[in-house]
Amino acid sequence: MSTKLIRVGLLAYGAIGYEHNLAVQNTNGLVLTAVCDTKPERIAAARELAQDFVGFSDATEMLDSGLLDLVVISTPPNSHFHWAEESLKRDINVVLEKPMALTADECDELIKLADDRKLLLVVYQNRRFDTDFVTMRSLISSGLIGEVYQLDTFVGGYSRPCDYWHSDATVSGGAIFDWGSHFIDQILNLISDEVAHVSGQNHKRVWTHATNADHAQVTITFKTGKQATFVHSDLAAARKPKFYVLGTLGAIVGDWNPLAEPAVADLPAILTLHRQDSTPQIIELEKLNEYEFHKSIVDYLSAGVPMSVKALQSRNVVAIMQAAEESALSNAMSVVPKLRVSISSRLV
Repeated sequence: MSTKLIRVGLLAYGAIGYEHNLAVQNTNGLVLTAVCDTKPERIAAARELAQDFVGFSDATEMLDSGLLDLVVISTPPNSHFHWAEESLKRDINVVLEKPMALTADECDELIKLADDRKLLLVVYQNRRFDTDFVTMRSLISSGLIGEVYQLDTFVGGYSRPCDYWHSDATVSGGAIFDWGSHFIDQILNLISDEVAHVSGQNHKRVWTHATNADHAQVTITFKTGKQATFVHSDLAAARKPKFYVLGTLGAIVGDWNPLAEPAVADLPAILTLHRQDSTPQIIELEKLNEYEFHKSIVDYLSAGVPMSVKALQSRNVVAIMQAAEESALSNAMSVVPKLRVSISSRLV
């Protein structure tokens, strides 16, 4: 694989499929060879960026075609485990959309299968590469606000949830799994301390057409006493900041960009650094190279360069979300998540 192009197949082609297609077209070492979707118009949409690939309407046929070195799985979350397992069994490297699966046990099975076959298994944690998050992480790493002890994250507003699978808890895993796959990954990327316990709460109060919670909160308590929260709400008439970070020497607030109304998640947050004297300073966001995640796939598969996003990290995000859902069933009673510290099958 180090001397030839990495042949990529896209399994399901919606908005995120377009994003992966664009990345493949702009990443040296990757070539699109197959796209699978049950809707012909989506195959046609993929051809607007690339012509020279084989279209499929059946996923198994694509996986059996011999055209793939790598598959990007963008199907709904409740099918991630199945299609990742089928791909790995065919010795195809796997990129999964979030979340990796709906249970930590399913993640463990996939990690073991990939490890046994010496294949790549990685989740597209794209929010790890957002300019606001990367800039905030750099500020924290520099020591400007001292040691972080409280980190709060929020996404949402007051709006009717969509009628698609995102709002169906049996498909999406629930409100905690939907955006939590992004924000909890960010939290664990900023605070590496050992997790003590997790609590979660789901409110179902207004939107009866959907089975996802209308408002969900996760609180992660670390053994050092630090805490982090994630809130996803469709009932928040007043939004909290996207990021609210308290350190021993200052704070960082990431406010939602008002220019993005109503889709506030589409633009990076406005970051303000608050020093000990409360003097605010708006921070210019770092300029990032595009398609860094996809470039790292090429570096890993062609030269063995370790990726910054690892399957174990995404697996532990699932374990925390699973613990939060369990906690929500008992009115936010604390639950100790089953986290792992290595790729071995041992659970700790």
